[in-house]
Amino acid sequence: QVHLVESGGGLVQAGGSLRLACAVSTAIRAYAMGWFRQAPGKEREFVAAISWDYSTNDADSVKGRFAVSRDNAKNTMYLQMNNLKPEDTAVYYCARGQYSTFSSEPLLYDNWGQGTQVTVSS
Repeated sequence: QVHLVESGGGLVQAGGSLRLACAVSTAIRAYAMGWFRQAPGKEREFVAAISWDYSTNDADSVKGRFAVSRDNAKNTMYLQMNNLKPEDTAVYYCARGQYSTFSSEPLLYDNWGQGTQVTVSS
């Protein structure tokens, strides 16, 4: 069974930065990995994803502010979040894809973490 554990969330002021990490219990080298978020009263939405070959894709709402990366040796994915805005407040989830190339579709991810809360104050 695959376990994913997010860390690095917290409370930050608008304009600040956070770095989330997603530690996976099995090798991630062959898989796409993704970040999603869910704000209160809203559906889960795509944030960023990274393919096996390190190519990435970001949601328009975070382009230029967030960056996804991976360290296969540590079986860990990261999300560097800069210039945070109050609308970034959400629970952030990491997920392992079913395939090697990234997707923004949650149904193409079959293993999920429990989430980490990010709160951005104005």
